[in-house]
Amino acid sequence: MEAFNRVFSDPVVARLALAGAGLLVLYALTKLATRWLSRHVDQPGARYRARKLIMLAAWVLGLAYVASVFSARLGSLAVAMGLVGAGIAFALQEVIMSVAGWITVSFGSIYKPGHRIRLGGVRGDVIDVSLLRTTLFQVGDWVDGDLYNGSVVRVANSFVFKEPVFNYSGDFPFLWDELKVPVRYGSDRDEAFAILDRVAQAVVGDYVPKVSETWKELTRKYMIESSQIEPMVSLVFDENWMTYTVRYVVDYKCRRSIKSELSRRILEAIADTDGRVEVASTSMEISLTGAAS
Repeated sequence: MEAFNRVFSDPVVARLALAGAGLLVLYALTKLATRWLSRHVDQPGARYRARKLIMLAAWVLGLAYVASVFSARLGSLAVAMGLVGAGIAFALQEVIMSVAGWITVSFGSIYKPGHRIRLGGVRGDVIDVSLLRTTLFQVGDWVDGDLYNGSVVRVANSFVFKEPVFNYSGDFPFLWDELKVPVRYGSDRDEAFAILDRVAQAVVGDYVPKVSETWKELTRKYMIESSQIEPMVSLVFDENWMTYTVRYVVDYKCRRSIKSELSRRILEAIADTDGRVEVASTSMEISLTGAAS
C-alpha cells in the first residue's frame, strides 16, 4: 500500500492516471452512443453521418481533456514539444496531408459517401470517408463495364492534392455514352438512321427531362456551354462499312444495362428489315494454291 501511495504521489503519474481514466469514460460513452444509433436510427445515411459526428466530437473532447489535465506542465515543455513537433511533422507529412485531405473533402464538397469517383487510380463508389482514408467499393478492373468486382479499396485522402478527382455522380449524375453500329454498304441509309433514332428515343428518351433540369442547375453554378442532351445519330464511313454512332445521356449507374438494351433492340429492328439494312462484319478470304510435283 505504501508503494502504491508513493507511486501515485508523483504528479506525473497521477496526471497520467487521471487522463487515462477520463479517456476510458469517454470511450465507453462513445460506444454507448454509437450502439444507440444502430438500434434507433433506421436511415443508413443519417446513421452514418451521426456516427461520424460522434467520433469527431470524441476526438476533440479527448484532446481537450488531455490538454487540460497536463496544462500546468505544458509551458515548460513548449520548446521541447516544438522541436519534437517539427520532426514529427516531417516524418508524418503523408499522414498530415491525409488529414488535410479529409478536411478538404468534408468541407469542400468534392465527394461524399454514395458518390462514384476515381481517386488514386481506383474507380468505385465511396462507402466511407475517415480521417486518413477514403474507402471505395471498386467497379471495373477485371470486370467489364461499371459493375462491382467485390474489392474494398482504401485510398489515402492525400490523393485529393496529388491527382485529379473524377466524380461521376456529384453535381451531374449522368454520363454521355456512345454505341457504334457498323452497317454494310448497299443498305438503306435512311432506314438505318430511322431505326437507330427510333430505338434511342424509346430507350433513353425518358432521361431527357431529368437531365435537362440537372443541366440547368449545373449551368447556373458553373460557367459551362450548353450541350445537346437529346439522343442523336451521326454517320461516318470508310473503305469497310458505314459507321452510325448513337450518342445519348444515361444515368451513371445504368450505362452498361442501357447499352445492352439498345444493342438488343437495334439488332431486332435490323433483322425485321428483311435485308434492307445489314450489320457489317469483317470477312477474310483465304486462297490455298499448290503446285503439282
